[in-house]
Amino acid sequence: MSSTSRVLLAAPRGYCAGVDRAVETVEKALDLYGAPVYVRKQIVHNKYVVETLEKRGAIFVDETAEVPEGATVVFSAHGVAPVVHEEAAARSLRTIDATCPLVTKVHKEAVRFAEEGYDILLIGHEGHEEVIGTSGEAPDHIHLVDGPEGVANVEVRDPSKVAWLSQTTLSVDETVATVKELRKRLPLLIDPPSDDICYATQNRQVAVKQIAAESDLVIVVGSTNSSNSVRLVEVALEAGARASYLVDYAEELKEEWLEGVGTVGVTSGASVPEVLVDGVLAWLAERGFGDVHIHRSVEERLQFALPQELRRDLRNA
Repeated sequence: MSSTSRVLLAAPRGYCAGVDRAVETVEKALDLYGAPVYVRKQIVHNKYVVETLEKRGAIFVDETAEVPEGATVVFSAHGVAPVVHEEAAARSLRTIDATCPLVTKVHKEAVRFAEEGYDILLIGHEGHEEVIGTSGEAPDHIHLVDGPEGVANVEVRDPSKVAWLSQTTLSVDETVATVKELRKRLPLLIDPPSDDICYATQNRQVAVKQIAAESDLVIVVGSTNSSNSVRLVEVALEAGARASYLVDYAEELKEEWLEGVGTVGVTSGASVPEVLVDGVLAWLAERGFGDVHIHRSVEERLQFALPQELRRDLRNA
């Protein structure tokens, strides 16, 4: 530990508007309908959030077929393919769609491009729930491109009718690099009507870049299955931090990480509640890192209304 020990706390960090809405959706559904409320996939990619909601009576399932007929099911913030809605209707499920509105925007862009006969190059990570949901909107038109190294495998029907979209939680820099490579092969490639990478993902990456430049160590609070949290570690290292680690809880921090460290940067992914950051800050304070400086790069004021199905039932309750 250095004699000038300090913490640079990134702002914004933690919950984005889409995550806030999704978590509140499950909480309100439990209040309104009573337990159990089923949730298809993790409502957001955070271990603590999922465990907390399970204690309140949420039951997380992988597939719609696991939900008893006639029960209530919430679709996660990452979005689902149209076939999932059809499966739910066939089982007479009461559905509440907590898909982030920014993900819904990408779905609508995919449908529009497909209707106009475009091949769609979806930049994202194979197997991620958001990618699966978006691909399901136009499976015959969408081709996954997993980073710049995936560009060589791209094949399209008509090089003059190609558009790209992206998963909302990617690294901004990697997406720019991927599009640059795609454009070398497909010069007529069309951009989405507006930026697909979510404002919160971008803001958290900008904030971590700024603190990483001054930090020996950057701690990112988030789960390993959270794409945007994993990206924050990568961005911190690229921006100059000597080391960066992803942790769910303060208990996962290691004393040896602080050896020779004067400045610790701290941030959290977009699905992380602030209580987990507080735990990390308390752990650091106990080890001499109690001098916390908030580094604010931008203000976030965006809020999303609860899903319309839930708002309707809340009004009628």
